[in-house]
Amino acid sequence: MPALWKLSPLKTAPSSNKRLFDDFLLITIMAVLAGCGLIYEYLLSHYAGRVIGAVESAIYTMIGIMIVAMGAGSFLARHIKCAFTGFAWLEMIIALIGCSAIVLISGAIALVQVFPQIIANTFSLPPDVLPQGGFIKTLHVITHYSPYAVGALLGLFIGMEIPLIARIREHVHQQHLKHNAGTIYGADYIGAGIGAAIWITVMLSLEINLSASITASVNIIAGLIFWLRYRQHIKYRNILLLAHIAVSIIIVIIFNFGGQWSQKLNNVLYLDKVIYQQQTRYAQIVLTERNLPGRTQPAISLYLNGRLQFNANDEIIYHKFLVYPAMASSARHDNILIIGGGDGLALREVLKWQPKQVDLMDLDQEMVDLFKQPHQYLDRQVSDNILRLNENSLLDSRLNIIHADAYNGVDELIRQNKHYDTVIIDLPDPSHPDLNKLYSRTFYLKIKQILSNDGILVVQSTSPYHAKTAFISIANTIKAANYAQVEQYHQNVPSFGEWGWTIASLNGRSPRQRLAAQPTLAPFETWLTPGLIQGSFEFSNDFYLLSEKIKVNELGSFTLYRYHQHAWEGQQGLNNSWYQSD
Repeated sequence: MPALWKLSPLKTAPSSNKRLFDDFLLITIMAVLAGCGLIYEYLLSHYAGRVIGAVESAIYTMIGIMIVAMGAGSFLARHIKCAFTGFAWLEMIIALIGCSAIVLISGAIALVQVFPQIIANTFSLPPDVLPQGGFIKTLHVITHYSPYAVGALLGLFIGMEIPLIARIREHVHQQHLKHNAGTIYGADYIGAGIGAAIWITVMLSLEINLSASITASVNIIAGLIFWLRYRQHIKYRNILLLAHIAVSIIIVIIFNFGGQWSQKLNNVLYLDKVIYQQQTRYAQIVLTERNLPGRTQPAISLYLNGRLQFNANDEIIYHKFLVYPAMASSARHDNILIIGGGDGLALREVLKWQPKQVDLMDLDQEMVDLFKQPHQYLDRQVSDNILRLNENSLLDSRLNIIHADAYNGVDELIRQNKHYDTVIIDLPDPSHPDLNKLYSRTFYLKIKQILSNDGILVVQSTSPYHAKTAFISIANTIKAANYAQVEQYHQNVPSFGEWGWTIASLNGRSPRQRLAAQPTLAPFETWLTPGLIQGSFEFSNDFYLLSEKIKVNELGSFTLYRYHQHAWEGQQGLNNSWYQSD
């Protein structure tokens, strides 16, 4: 068979020690670069989820695209004549793309967002006729999915690394290596595993441009080490050295200023002014504010992974309807459990009922700390505004905060023989498989074990208008967990549109009947009215017409996740039906 190494004549054979050193160096470089490649893959996947919106679909699509692109890169590597020169240039290019990708994508998206306004200002168009279709719409689509294009390009170059390293090893050994592929792939797999561990333990909680620049710096250092050791085999080595130095300068600049640039670009993407952003292990947190007429304080909004969680201008509607019907229909208000709600807003409403103890279970400690002690993260005016909003609820002496994944955290409450008069589930929509399990029949069966016999469960249940099938599926799932009475209600929240909740009791009268028996509201309540509450339980005559066809969300089935994704795609114009029977 033809040799891969294509030797140039050597005066003397390399010594055993030299070959051993070269082998160690090349295998180590391969392992390090494999770790970098995996981090790039995860980094772009998560960023694509933020930009595109369907987090899980975006992550899986990005990983798939990059794997295919890496395969294509492996084939293309055979066209590189000099493996040494090709590999050295390759590492410089990967470092350049890796460190600058997020800034470039953010800039392109921001530019397209403001482009209609630029055109309108140029041609003096009225505000209500901003250009949105045709070429502008095409630009929106291109930039919206641009993370995939960058991922494909980066994957193409990453895929060339293994074939080139294989050729270089055979050149160093001056012979065909029987176990060459196994050795290199072994280093690649181990390096990728280490990269995954670094991503989970370190990179995931860093600002995304910081993660990108750190990873790119490892790429460029590996490239420089390779250049130093094998420069005699590299063509145009001085030009390549200058290119490495230039890319190193770019990496340093992005390391220092990338986060600031992203925040300024986010000011365009979020429309309102971005006042804070943080990447935790579980979410990207963004706070924005907007000055509104007649308000002394700016209206704060919270986004998690690009999705709006609350707007201070109308959050009272959501949290009043989440908490009051459940608390008012509960027999007692001594022990309350809130799952989610790390911003303290649902807790604010619960504390008005003077409970003896409230357990709040939220996975993300960093987010809870942000709303518990905002002075440590934000300037005084903004932090005062947040504490005014949640009324300092997270510092209440009756509160016990539990940082745990709710699915496993409830198991611990069961072991402790805890029981609650009201359980309030204030979780994000089931837009991710990890959230899907918290809307499953198995999870609601767990909740039954910690709910008092005369207690009440209430669940945030997405939009009955925009995600009707998902909304009804939540009710069907709770019914399948053998709750005696399960009802749903809804209200318009301007920031979200029509929104809904599901409320259930284990025994006795239904929550709506219990509320109807209360002609007046609690003395502290000045916003809600009995009529407003009762009216929220009304739906159109045909609303539940297809409810029997809508499936229960069993653990592992991802039924609700698919319903929710399908509804989201419908809102984006990617399908034409609101209901999917399977």
